Amino acid sequence: MTRYFCDYAWLGATPAAMGGATPAVVGDATPRGATGAAPTGGTEAARDVLLEIVGDRFVSVVPCATRPSDAVHLRGLTIPGLANVHSHAFHRALRGRAQSGPRTFWAWREQMFLVAAVLTPDTYYELARATYAEMALTGITAVGEFHYLHHARDGRPYADPNAMGEALLAAAVEAGIRITLLDACYLESAPGRPVEGPQRRFADESVDIWAARAEGLVAGPGARTGAAIHSMRAVPPGAAAVVASAARRRGVPLHFHLSEQVAENEATLAAYGASPTELLVAAGALGGSSTAVHATHLTPSDLERLGESRTGACICPTTERDLADGIGPARRLASAGSPVTLGSDSQAVIDLFQEMHGLEDAERLATGARGNFAASELLVAATRDGHAALGWPECGFIVPGAVADLVTVSLGSPRLADADLDVRDIVAHVVFAASASDVTDVVVGGRPVVSGGRHRLVGDVATALRRSVATVLDS
Repeated sequence: MTRYFCDYAWLGATPAAMGGATPAVVGDATPRGATGAAPTGGTEAARDVLLEIVGDRFVSVVPCATRPSDAVHLRGLTIPGLANVHSHAFHRALRGRAQSGPRTFWAWREQMFLVAAVLTPDTYYELARATYAEMALTGITAVGEFHYLHHARDGRPYADPNAMGEALLAAAVEAGIRITLLDACYLESAPGRPVEGPQRRFADESVDIWAARAEGLVAGPGARTGAAIHSMRAVPPGAAAVVASAARRRGVPLHFHLSEQVAENEATLAAYGASPTELLVAAGALGGSSTAVHATHLTPSDLERLGESRTGACICPTTERDLADGIGPARRLASAGSPVTLGSDSQAVIDLFQEMHGLEDAERLATGARGNFAASELLVAATRDGHAALGWPECGFIVPGAVADLVTVSLGSPRLADADLDVRDIVAHVVFAASASDVTDVVVGGRPVVSGGRHRLVGDVATALRRSVATVLDS
């Protein structure tokens, strides 16, 4: 048994699967005799919380405890692990190199293609390992990797058709975080147009070939797989229906880029006479195990369809502002019934705290009103609902039986120096003022991955990033 003692802890939101009850234990893997308090989902943090872990699970959660001499002392506010629901790991090589100048999303995409053109399984592994290690340092314990860079430089499959996906799975293991590899179907450059140039690396010859390849991908410990429709610009409606059916049959999450750009809506309307959301409805792609990424330019009807079906919405504020995508209707989606989650997407920044307060900040700019999302709502998006969207419903809260993921945020920086003056304010302080650099300790599945701000597996993450990015840029 491992013990942690937290000065303060936000225990998370009660798992949705429990129907709002206050359980003593969660899940089939709960060790016998587990005891402790259940999460409340409120805004207040508990004081002096003793956590006991056996294997990868919490067995006891006791607030107002006395610190045992053998307990690891986590100084600051401890929260459940953060879930990064939408990532393209190789975009990390673009940071700082694609931000300046009067560029559009489509000009940025051409730069992205240049990086995609040169990666190999080995260089992708190194870049992804360093990128995922950076995520761990920021408190991310699980990532949803939206994976579409499948094939060799000439567009032909590798001898092992899943070589690139396997490199990503291995990279996450070495970086110490959990991964859901969302294998994306990508068939066209635009409706009715074949892929060309680096896009040939993204595309399978048919949806059936995609399905056979994706189902051949085997996830090991700490990893799961899912399916993705890249977008309705890149996947014809009939093929999208095949992807959705395959995801349902396999019982895995289904994700898709949705209405990120006005041009995407215009393309599907011209080609098919329908919005991307309407096409996804017809394909049977909406539902509680599906997540729409971005969902920026929606019609009122689109928004209603997403909410009624309980389709999740992954918003990526730092990427959407970086690419000038626009401000999506996040509050209206949440109010309509779509669970909102968060992602780092293009890796312009890897900081889920920025994503959290960025979501509220964007709503304030769009509506002229403050207080659209409470601090606890934003934390639920980054924890419980994020993990659920990635197919890890046993993660994202601190309760006996749940997977033991922990993130500790120091309250000692100038940003948070007065956060503990009133325990009722600590959560709001952290959500709206903390940054990734305030994270000191990260535990993933009961295993310490970050201690005192240092990655225990990768060590010098900055050097790993510098070397891996340089290798890619020199290719």
